[in-house]
Amino acid sequence: MDFPAFRVAAIVARDMVIPAERPIDLDREIQRRVRDARERWQGHELSQIPGVAVWRQAYKQFGIKKTSYRCSVERLVKNALAGRTLAVINPFVDAYNAVSLTHVFPAGADDMDHIEGDLTFRYARDGDSFIPLGRAEDGEDPPKAGEVVYADAAKVLCRRWNWYQDHRSPVSGETHRAVLTIQSNGHGDLDAAVGDAISLIKTWCGGWCSVAFASAEAPVVELEHYA
Repeated sequence: MDFPAFRVAAIVARDMVIPAERPIDLDREIQRRVRDARERWQGHELSQIPGVAVWRQAYKQFGIKKTSYRCSVERLVKNALAGRTLAVINPFVDAYNAVSLTHVFPAGADDMDHIEGDLTFRYARDGDSFIPLGRAEDGEDPPKAGEVVYADAAKVLCRRWNWYQDHRSPVSGETHRAVLTIQSNGHGDLDAAVGDAISLIKTWCGGWCSVAFASAEAPVVELEHYA
């Protein structure tokens, strides 16, 4: 097992209604969390933040050395320290980004109506399909050999483990069911992050949530798939 500390929570959210705009109370909550993160980590190098350091080490382990390739939560923390807030995407994505920043875990979500077959974290394979989110006009940008990817049966959903998402399955205002992954690599309270995420999703998007945890000890789990 190359990454024995890896543990992932997969939250299936269904029957959601995602608001067209970020509600003002959610915006206030997000701004509070951004301020809290800035105060917590002010004066720290990013490499000194445990939840960032474990992912830098994991990226090095599968050959990623360029500083332009950093995990998603590192970018969130970096932006908070630079005085920037979380991007406004939609209330579901905004909520889980707030959870990611608060608990310093990478997180990402996909619309279940655009997922095919099983979901897996694995090494890249020849023939893997990936089209970068927001850059579909550039065409395919397949992962490199040795890269850890998050994939379904037909495509790579996220390159470099938790670096950049494919354009074919993002959560949008039309999404009613989604699968959100929150990823731990040996540091932090994953259970607390899951509870936080479920609370925010239910408050701002409604619906129902179920969760399954995968780890080195339990690498295969069943998710609840709802038609």
